Amino acid sequence: MKEQILGTGLSGLVGSRVVELNPQYEFFDMLYPEADITKIDSIEPYFKNNPEASTLVHLAAYTDTKSAWDQRFDLNSPCFKINVEGTRNIVDLCQKYNKYLIHISTDYVLNGQKIGPYLETDPVNPLEWYGQTKAMAEKIALDGGAAVVRISFPYGREYSLKNDFIRGYRNKLESGETLNLFVDQFITPTLIDDIAAALDVFIQKRPVGIYHLVGSSVHSPYQVAQIVSKAFNLDSSLIHESSLDKFLSENPLARPFGKNQALNNQKIKDELGISMRGLEEGLKLIK
Repeated sequence: MKEQILGTGLSGLVGSRVVELNPQYEFFDMLYPEADITKIDSIEPYFKNNPEASTLVHLAAYTDTKSAWDQRFDLNSPCFKINVEGTRNIVDLCQKYNKYLIHISTDYVLNGQKIGPYLETDPVNPLEWYGQTKAMAEKIALDGGAAVVRISFPYGREYSLKNDFIRGYRNKLESGETLNLFVDQFITPTLIDDIAAALDVFIQKRPVGIYHLVGSSVHSPYQVAQIVSKAFNLDSSLIHESSLDKFLSENPLARPFGKNQALNNQKIKDELGISMRGLEEGLKLIK
């Protein structure tokens, strides 16, 4: 009999691949609108009806950062209600029904000002509302004894409902469109297949605390596009340099952007034996 796993957001870009690559488990996804994580009575039946499920993977979140900025400080907004109140409901039910919780978080809980990749021990200090709601959610999850797993810039095989950022670059280059990308911002692209494999380790070993589940190479968006163009034999002359500093100086009312969103993944290697691919290796697998 397969081990049962409860989940939220398992039909999304990352979640669908987690399910696909882990057939050893039987997943039960809390699908909206039948299940609304902002309403505890809506999701409690999943806990009652699946007593054999010992783990819950919480992927569901409001992730539209631009729209979230428009909702800032509104405690009745979808961003706050889903990311904070929804997570509180999940944590409360996991405690009530004795479920191990893997809470998926983000690099946006950090302020992007550090020199070099962030460690799990670096202080949380988000710049904008999406990051602030995810930071609040992290605290709730940590107080509830969960694993907080930060992922960053996930990419993978084609997903019909949404393009990841790598697919977006590819599509534009294949269409002959110009890309103007920052050279002074740094990110950690993460292969979704690696996330899926690593979550199996979390389910089996049940660690708690904060972990950075990210790729093993750091790049600017400009560098990412150059690597993508080389990997798929696309026209790199369409890729032009731009500057985040210049963008922010010319758009003083724009939502805040962190210059350094890179995360260090050494902790998952040392404590859990998890290895993550760098971008070039990940693109080879996709190709």
